[in-house]
Amino acid sequence: MRAAVMYGAGDVRIEDRPDPKIQQPTDAVVRTVLSCVCGSDLWPYKSMPATETGRPMGHEFLGVVEETGPQVTSVKPGDVVVTPFTYCDNTCDFCARGLHISCRHGGRYGLDGVDGGQGEAVRVPQADGTLVKLPVGADSAMLPSLLTLSDVMGTGHHGAVTAGVSPGDSVLVVGDGAVGLCAVIAARRLGAEQIILMGRHTDRTDLSREFGACEVVAERGEEGVARVRDLTGGDGVEKVIEAVGTRQALETAFGAVIDGGTVSRLGVPQYEEGPVGPSMIMRNITLTGGASPARAYIDELLPDVLDGNIDPGRVFDKSFSLDQVPDAYRSMADRRVLKALITL
Repeated sequence: MRAAVMYGAGDVRIEDRPDPKIQQPTDAVVRTVLSCVCGSDLWPYKSMPATETGRPMGHEFLGVVEETGPQVTSVKPGDVVVTPFTYCDNTCDFCARGLHISCRHGGRYGLDGVDGGQGEAVRVPQADGTLVKLPVGADSAMLPSLLTLSDVMGTGHHGAVTAGVSPGDSVLVVGDGAVGLCAVIAARRLGAEQIILMGRHTDRTDLSREFGACEVVAERGEEGVARVRDLTGGDGVEKVIEAVGTRQALETAFGAVIDGGTVSRLGVPQYEEGPVGPSMIMRNITLTGGASPARAYIDELLPDVLDGNIDPGRVFDKSFSLDQVPDAYRSMADRRVLKALITL
């Protein structure tokens, strides 16, 4: 099969790799129909040291089951399925707590001999716990929105949940990437009264308004914080969802949140130290968030996608073939594309 492999910063290639095969009785082989490039893929794309072996890329995909191991009972060949961005058994104590990202028998795509999602097919370990059967055909117009349940919509939702967004809240979303836009959808879905998006790309911020953002703040740093506080009567917002991952974004979140408020981090941190000293303690700010347990949210969010109540697939603003994946990475890294959809 053909698949995307990263060999170092800026070096993504499409190459032939062995066809996936059942290795464990709990495996399934899925033929990929849709995949995409994640914002987190851009961090290694910018900084990964060169390697001779390469790393299979991609962790968001949906497709059609081609083969299952003898212990797999929840899906069968021909089923259209979506996967969370990590595989899991959905039965261990961590999964039972809704922390599928820490599954005792789980793992990540593209590592430890498991295929990446940006390829023609994938061996999915722990298929019963991981794969969710979709009640649509492989040609459904809903597939892009259903694909977001693999990661980006579930991640935005995780930010809203961990921040404790509830009806009537004021919420700031820092970052106008796909996760930030999905966090806007999630905050509105949970009843937030005032949603402010901090971003400066007009096409994205326009979309955020359609998703439910009330105001857009283009300013950054102290000027941006002052603008948010002005929009909230001077005190700041009750909840912040930080969807960037830089220290500046975290500092903005702390500056914009009200005393006693909550900041949820979604962006993969590109720093080791942050402003979490005495000033944070004296203001009783709660810092939470983390990697989304996407499997925990698929069953909750799926009905709203199927009913058309939310349409997160609109974050995909350009489609690429598998052969065009290197260009998809370049386009996202250059901010020419919000989120690249890969069609197979």
